[in-house]
Amino acid sequence: MPKPFHLNAFLMGVGHHEAAWRHPRTNAEDVLDVRHFQRLAQVAERGRLDSIFFADGLAVGPRVAHNVQQVFEPITLLSAISAVTDRIGLIATASTGYNDPYTLARKLASLDHLSGGRGGWNIVTSAGAAEAANYGLDGTPDHAGRYARADEFVEVVERLWESWDADAVVLDEEGGWFTRPDSVHEVGHEGEHFRVRGPLNVPRSPQGRPLLVQAGSSEAGKEFAARHAEAVFTAQRTIEEGRDFYRDLKARLAAHGRSADELKVLPGIVPFIAATEAEARELEEEFTRLISPAYALSQLSQMLGVELTEVDLDGPLPPLPDVSSIETNKSRFELVKALGADGRTTVREVVAKLGGGRGHRTFAGTPEQVADDLVDWVEGGAADGFNVMAPYLPGGLEVFVDEVVPILQDRGYFRTEYEASTLRGHYGLLEPAEPTADVHVA
Repeated sequence: MPKPFHLNAFLMGVGHHEAAWRHPRTNAEDVLDVRHFQRLAQVAERGRLDSIFFADGLAVGPRVAHNVQQVFEPITLLSAISAVTDRIGLIATASTGYNDPYTLARKLASLDHLSGGRGGWNIVTSAGAAEAANYGLDGTPDHAGRYARADEFVEVVERLWESWDADAVVLDEEGGWFTRPDSVHEVGHEGEHFRVRGPLNVPRSPQGRPLLVQAGSSEAGKEFAARHAEAVFTAQRTIEEGRDFYRDLKARLAAHGRSADELKVLPGIVPFIAATEAEARELEEEFTRLISPAYALSQLSQMLGVELTEVDLDGPLPPLPDVSSIETNKSRFELVKALGADGRTTVREVVAKLGGGRGHRTFAGTPEQVADDLVDWVEGGAADGFNVMAPYLPGGLEVFVDEVVPILQDRGYFRTEYEASTLRGHYGLLEPAEPTADVHVA
């Protein structure tokens, strides 16, 4: 029998390609229109996708004169989207570096209630110097320190979500009882980074708690995912690399008392789709020709943590430091460094490879070829599904939903109707068990 897999639509502005807003297939003004994002969510729901997802950053991107990839705060945007959708999961990125556990736990629990149990949290630690400067810091916290804070942050948020039992709300009008007093619990957390009394002032959500997602692929990131994540968004460019990552991550789960089915691995895919392979490749080239060198070099500098804005586009990448000395995104640094490791690939060629999805894999082909490729990854043990990153929007998502998804459905790899009403249900995950708590709130 085919192995059913999961599909998440990673939505960004008018497309993931850095030049998407300049292409005639898009309308640049859509980046400021909530109706654009609501329509995208409805397209994804029409295709019965598991979820949509918004990334986020806490500073303007490199060379804001040429591109802005995120504008709206994700939880706010997803709340607006929840009102015009019924089933699609809603995953928001939020940082453990520049948030407070109580405030964020409340926002995400509210989204989960407003959407009927469709909320998810993509956990990031925020490695950018510009982000640190916006929060009054002179430099970026070190890699290990960011993950140590994130570990405690997630622990506190989970305990806050669990501070209301499922049966806590009774709404007994005659007796005058809003809750069962022994079903609402203090948290009483005192740790290295946080001290939180609790309980949360939002009851337990319809799916128990929002889905936890993570995207780091460094050693620290993989260990964090093995402890906490229920889905991982990752970037591998070959099926061999994908298979290695998949096996490595799944093997780490047992040490944390978890089974392999409790975490779904979804590599990113940037599909350029057309009636013929030649037309798909020409479509991809159209976008590549619109790349702004100034923006691309600034983005490359940010990815690598090395100043490259003045390098020769037609020369090779200059010597780069060892990953151990990098405090930004270590996994993305290694991926980008590998693109130019042969010494023959030019900076211009590296920039072109990154233009579609900042290091995520691009694929140009017919709907049948795209479907074949996705099936190969799943059947080859490299993925549980995919983070679909349309290079332009809305058209890139529409063609995927209308022409690729039906092929996957016909082959038995993807649902034809939603079978669950919650995001956890879409991903085949159980509602978390209620903890045993000793401290109650009268």
